[in-house]
Amino acid sequence: MNGKLKLAAACAALALGTTGAFANEKVIFGTNWLAQAEHGGYYQALADGDYAACGVDLTIQQGGPQVAGRPLLLAGKIDFYMGGNMQQAFDAVAQGIPLRVVAAHFQKEPQVMMSHPGEGLDKWEDLPKADQYIIGDEGAQSFLLWMATEYGFDVGKRVPYTFNPAPFIANKKSIQQGYVTSEPFAVEKAGGFMPNVFLLADYGYSTYSTTVEAMQDTIDKRPEVVQCFVDASAKGWYKYLYGDNKAANEMIKKDNPDITDEQIAFTIAQLKKYGIVDSGDAEKLGIGAMTDARMKDFYDKMVKSKVEPAGIDISKAYTLQFVNKGVGLELKK
Repeated sequence: MNGKLKLAAACAALALGTTGAFANEKVIFGTNWLAQAEHGGYYQALADGDYAACGVDLTIQQGGPQVAGRPLLLAGKIDFYMGGNMQQAFDAVAQGIPLRVVAAHFQKEPQVMMSHPGEGLDKWEDLPKADQYIIGDEGAQSFLLWMATEYGFDVGKRVPYTFNPAPFIANKKSIQQGYVTSEPFAVEKAGGFMPNVFLLADYGYSTYSTTVEAMQDTIDKRPEVVQCFVDASAKGWYKYLYGDNKAANEMIKKDNPDITDEQIAFTIAQLKKYGIVDSGDAEKLGIGAMTDARMKDFYDKMVKSKVEPAGIDISKAYTLQFVNKGVGLELKK
């Protein structure tokens, strides 16, 4: 084979080794908080070279209390942003912002309510009679309204949550919001007991969570980059949950030196126990799965609860173009 043919063959092999993204295209993914195990799939895919394998040179730009990530996405400073749940995407449509969710890596919102065991608040239906509901401002304007509409919780019992478990620990007749991967651990450490944990998703709060947001312009002009990111992230999540996640955890601890191995282990166990990442539609369609029916169900509940206005064209809030392909299912062990 002469030199020109060898070069052509090498170029063809390189092209076949990608999924269409330009080789080594630089991409920034902004997370919505400091590095933690809740971001493990992305770090795993980065550590294993899954993004690089389809042509993306990814940088994970961690968020934090002083970082406003979504404006960076709108300004074109980052390529993808880790959203919370679907409410932000619905709101973007209402405001005319051309932003769409391209994948949802948490099938269940990790939001929980916690109660003290043995205090008459051991079942979900007991919780409305608690003396007070310790819930933050954002929760008071979203899931608490849904809880009131669907289950009769009294919004007048709400007191602000300041991200300090002490008031909840002191008041045995109170209930408190939290993330299934975080606050139960904090309460056990500070209070010496494991609280009752009620995952809102298991009682009908049907939003997706840990979404991946992209601007419509990115979807239109760089679909191969979006597909690469979505596919590689799905593979990363399978390997993080079911394989050797040491390399990813080391990267997480490097970015966030304050996180402990114990916290990481607790988070991974909770993600698995409650099916946060891999449950429901994801079991057949792959991690990151979304469906029109699920989107409509959540939006209808938010309208009924007066959290969202009626009339939003929610089809503009997301796209199924890049998900539901079963990518990574073979990696599940």
